[in-house]
Amino acid sequence: MAWISVRPGRKEPEDWWHAAKTSISAVISQSGVDPAEIKGLGISGQMHGLVMLDKAGNVLRRSIIWSDQRTAKECEQITERVGAERLIAITANPALTGFTASKILWVRNNEPEIYEKCAHILLPKDFVRYKLTGEFATEVSDASGMQLLDVPNRCWSAEVLEKLSIDESLLGKVYESPEVTGVLTSGAAAETGLKAGTPVVGGAGDNAAAAVGTGVVRDGLAFTTIGSSGVVYAHSSNISIDPLGRVHTFCCAVPGAWHVMGVHQAAGLSLKWLRDTVCIPEMAEAEKQGVDPYVVMGAEAEKIAPGSDRLIYLPYLNGERTPHLDPNCRGVFFGLSGIHQRPHLIRAVMEGVSYSLRDSISILRGMNIEPKEMMVTGGGGRGPLWRQMLADNFHCPVKTVDTKEGPALGVAILAGVGTGLYGSVPEACEALIHGDVIQNPLDASAAYYDRAYPLYQQLYRDLKDSFVRLAAL
Repeated sequence: MAWISVRPGRKEPEDWWHAAKTSISAVISQSGVDPAEIKGLGISGQMHGLVMLDKAGNVLRRSIIWSDQRTAKECEQITERVGAERLIAITANPALTGFTASKILWVRNNEPEIYEKCAHILLPKDFVRYKLTGEFATEVSDASGMQLLDVPNRCWSAEVLEKLSIDESLLGKVYESPEVTGVLTSGAAAETGLKAGTPVVGGAGDNAAAAVGTGVVRDGLAFTTIGSSGVVYAHSSNISIDPLGRVHTFCCAVPGAWHVMGVHQAAGLSLKWLRDTVCIPEMAEAEKQGVDPYVVMGAEAEKIAPGSDRLIYLPYLNGERTPHLDPNCRGVFFGLSGIHQRPHLIRAVMEGVSYSLRDSISILRGMNIEPKEMMVTGGGGRGPLWRQMLADNFHCPVKTVDTKEGPALGVAILAGVGTGLYGSVPEACEALIHGDVIQNPLDASAAYYDRAYPLYQQLYRDLKDSFVRLAAL
C-alpha cells in the first residue's frame, strides 16, 4: 500500500485508497504494461489498524492504527472476560494495546454512537481490497493480529467473539493468503486503469509479506528486520505458542503454516537517535563524502573491538515488547567511562540492539524452533558490520537477498500462486528469490558475545524496579 498524509476533510482510509489508486494508475501509464497482461493483485499493509464502515460502506471515523496505545483498560477487560491462559491458547497472544480487538472495545466504550452505526470492521489493507472488489474480506496472517482469530484453527473464534460481545457479521470473510478473495469492479478499474475482473488475492500483513518476499517459507528459515523497530520472524509448519506471551504466533502466508515473531521497539531507532543527538561530526563527514551518515558511523564502529571496551547499551527508548512487555523500561548505557568516545557509543548501540534481537532467538529456540539460516532486511541490514554482529550472536549464517522489494514482491508472489502461475508459495519463492551476500559467525566474536549476553540480560532484571520508580517520578 502507498501512504500519504491525511487531506483536510478526508479520513485516513480514504487517503489510503486515493494513494493506492493513483499509484496503480501511475505504474500502468509509466510502464506501458497492457492491463490485460496483469494476472492478479496482492495487497499488503500495516497490521492491527481499525477501520469502521457503516451499512453504505462509508468510513465512520479516523482509523486507530497499530501504534496507538490508548487501550490499556480494554486489554484488562479482554483478559478478564476471556481469561489470560485461554486468550493465549486461542489467539496465541496476550491482550495487547496495539491489537485490533482492544481498539474495537475502546470505540464501543468511548464512542457508542459510532459503534452503533458500525456495520463492517476491516484492517487497513482490507479497506483497499473493499474499494477494489466490493468484498468485505481478510486473510489469516493479518487477521491473526486482530486478537479475534482462532490462530491454531485459522478461523474467527466464536468463543472470543461471544465473550467480548462482538458480532461476527461485522468481520470480513477469512481466506488463506494466496486465495482469490474477489475481482476488480468496473468502478475500480476505471479509477486505477486495471482491467475489470482482475483477481485480487488475500495478500498478507507487512511482516508475513516480507517473509514471502525474502523466501522465508520453509522450516529452518527466518528473517530479521532492522528498521525503526526490530523484528525476528521464523517460519514453522507446526503451531507453537509461547505460554508467557513474549513472542507473537500468527498464521503465516503459506497455507497450513504459522510464524513466530519477536518485536523490539527501538532497533534502528536507537542508532537514529544516536546519529541525531551525538554523531554530528559523522553527519558532516557523510555530507562531505556524499554518502549516508550510517556508512560513516559504521566505519567508525568497525575500529572498535567487539564489546566496545566493556560498554553495554540497553535499547529500551520506547519501552519493550519482546521479551519483557514493559512500557516503563528505558535506554541505558552501562559501563561508560572516560576512555569511551563516539565510535564506542556507535558500536555499543549496534551490539545492544543485536543482544535485544538475540532475546527473540533464545525464546524461539526454547520453543523448538531452530533457525538454520537468517535473512536480514531493513536499513540496518545493509551494513556488513551489523550483519556480522547478528551472525555472531545468532550462531547461524546471515544472508541478504538479491531483491529489495520485500513485502511488495511477497504479495506479488501470492498473486502468482493464487492465479495459477505457480503451484505453491515455496515453489514460487524458489524460482524467484535468490541469496546474495552471506556472512558466517566469527568464532572469536561469537565467544565474546556469549560471555557478555548474560550480563546484558541481567541488567534488565536489576533495573526493572528502578524503571517503575523512574516512571512514577
